Amino acid sequence: MADSQQSDSRKLLVSLRETLAAASAGQERLDRITTLIAESMGAEVCSIYLFRDEQTLELCATEGLKAEAVHETRLRVGEGLVGRVAKRAKPINTHDAPSERGFRYMPETGEEIYTSFLGVPIQRLGETLGVLVVQSKDARDYTSDEVYGLEVVAMVIAEMTELGAFVGEGAALAALHQRPVTFKGGVGQEGAAEGQVWLHEPRVVVTNPVADDPQEETLRLQEAVETLRVSVDELLATAQSADKDQMQVLEAYRMFANSKGWMRRMEEDISRGLSAEAAVEKEQSAARTRMAQVPDAYLRERLHDLDDLSNRLLRILTGQGGETGAEMPDHPILVATNIGPGELLEYGRSLRGIVLEEGSIASHAAIVARALAIPLIVHAGRVATEALNGDHILVDGEHGIVHLRPEETIIGAFRDKMAMEAAQQERYVSLRDKPAMGLCGTEVSLHMNAGLMADLPSLEGSGAAGVGLFRTELQFLTVSRVPRRGELAALYSRVLDAAKGKRVVFRTLDIGSDKVLPYMNPLDEPNPALGWRAIRVGLDKPGVMRMQLQALIRAAAGRKLSVMFPFIAQLQEFTDAREILLAEVERERRLGHVLPEDLEIGAMLETPSMVFAPQQFFEMADFISIGGNDLKQFFYAADRENERVRRRYDTLNVSFLNLIEEIVTRCAAARTPLSFCGEDAGRPIEAVCFAALGMRHLSMRPASVGPVKHLIRRTDVDALKEVIDEARLSGAQSVRPAVLEWMTRKGKSST
Repeated sequence: MADSQQSDSRKLLVSLRETLAAASAGQERLDRITTLIAESMGAEVCSIYLFRDEQTLELCATEGLKAEAVHETRLRVGEGLVGRVAKRAKPINTHDAPSERGFRYMPETGEEIYTSFLGVPIQRLGETLGVLVVQSKDARDYTSDEVYGLEVVAMVIAEMTELGAFVGEGAALAALHQRPVTFKGGVGQEGAAEGQVWLHEPRVVVTNPVADDPQEETLRLQEAVETLRVSVDELLATAQSADKDQMQVLEAYRMFANSKGWMRRMEEDISRGLSAEAAVEKEQSAARTRMAQVPDAYLRERLHDLDDLSNRLLRILTGQGGETGAEMPDHPILVATNIGPGELLEYGRSLRGIVLEEGSIASHAAIVARALAIPLIVHAGRVATEALNGDHILVDGEHGIVHLRPEETIIGAFRDKMAMEAAQQERYVSLRDKPAMGLCGTEVSLHMNAGLMADLPSLEGSGAAGVGLFRTELQFLTVSRVPRRGELAALYSRVLDAAKGKRVVFRTLDIGSDKVLPYMNPLDEPNPALGWRAIRVGLDKPGVMRMQLQALIRAAAGRKLSVMFPFIAQLQEFTDAREILLAEVERERRLGHVLPEDLEIGAMLETPSMVFAPQQFFEMADFISIGGNDLKQFFYAADRENERVRRRYDTLNVSFLNLIEEIVTRCAAARTPLSFCGEDAGRPIEAVCFAALGMRHLSMRPASVGPVKHLIRRTDVDALKEVIDEARLSGAQSVRPAVLEWMTRKGKSST
């Protein structure tokens, strides 16, 4: 690149910085920017288009087009050349714009006399904010240097937009991070919360995008990169005992940190006039754009490594670490790209809600959030990029909606909803010590699910009869090594102490599928939900299972112990697991340890195969618990994490209820206690229908005990069974419409 071109580029950026910093109205600054760019590039036209909403671009400023078109001309994403630039997030450079595919002539702008066109996206960290365009009458292709220079200018404009440096007047365009935004995601944990944003890893804010001394900035970059390389080398040196996958990630880091191409591109950006931080962020933005367009999962992961490395480099350059000096707000709602279970546990119940850009409804974070009863939304767009610490935020965990910086009408409606829910919960408190008995005398025992010591206070407060499922995997997921037997025995003993004699069912380690231990090599399985998980892992690698069973036996110390094996798919698996447990009891007896006063050995029925298992299974098991979440997804062949398919299938579908009734019948014949454990057990309509089919034990999250008890106590369960049977005989696909219509006539609550 010629020195004169570098000098012109730096002069333009310095002028832009001065213009954007000037105390003038937003529109005046925008107009001045377009004039500066047009003069610098020798173009007759320079225009800035910004997003008015997610699908609409608006002409916000121009030098050369008709002034009356500003804030009047709008384009949809993908429409015209400007719309194509926004959609593809790539430049369009042509000497004959009218002949280009997708060209759209907008007569109100007066652009018919301009032939050449260069448009580049205005981006920040992979998010397209608008389009910057230059046009000329002469039929010319802009040089690669000119394209590159305009991209640098667009990046600076994006930074200034980020900082609220200008606002499009007359078009209701508020600066980014000031306008209300709504995100739609998946529900990881139900509930509603209002509070202020607390960023788990606050993103680095570049406050000096333009620099005056390229040599000084290049030196700063080189020193920061060297520091980065040393830190990566140190990580590699101290991680020699790490597993293969961790080593591969660190090797990828080292490869990127030593990439000459990466370094060269950033140095070129600096020579154009960017600061070292802005140059790093420009490369990071380009990587994120590529990441979104790459279909190959492996390549996406490598680009993610580069993105993470860029964040590390930005923190070195700016000194902005995780500790920003900001104080956690009174009502914090955690916002993050993703978060591990250990980190989430450190926050504990201080959080009002959690919103993640990534994650899943069955992720480790979701498991912890459910254990802590904290509303959680996953896959919530680019919320971590959009949000700033302290922003007002509403989390609707019923519908998977997040309102960031909401308008007053939204706030009012949301608070009304929360007030109604609080009033309902107050009503349920009065039922805490009353039985879940229907009007016909049918009584259902309601239990709660748990996974942490922090859950146990809810046992008394919710009115649950006991713990129908204690998930033991959380103690394995939240640490970096296999827990010791003594540690587990002490924890399980505290759980039994806190239950104060109420029954606690301990489910043995349920790992695999979505729950991969941090110290376990993840398997590359095409369908992990159907792969090496739960009891399959325990039987193939019995060492950890034996250790856990020993801890449970010792924790019981003369008390009743209930152990449940997960994901049993055939009789032999249950037989083998049961024999291992009995062998450990015998071993503990020989060692002279106190044995459980009573031992119950049960199984989770989560696969359709066990509905048709030999009768010995139902007779051998001391109790059986239907794992509703897995059973339903396997029955319908519908991934419960796939929003497109999981909502298509109703729990009250006649086919699924027939399956449930078959399980009830087989357990009754063997006189084996049966419970239903899963999300559906905590939904009042589903719960009362299960009771009508003969289910007498349900296990759910603590907050659901009150609503379920409330509806059962107002329902004639025997009469409801008749309604269900009539609906099934009628040929209906689901009994839900008939049940709801009957309840409406009877004046029941369907909360």
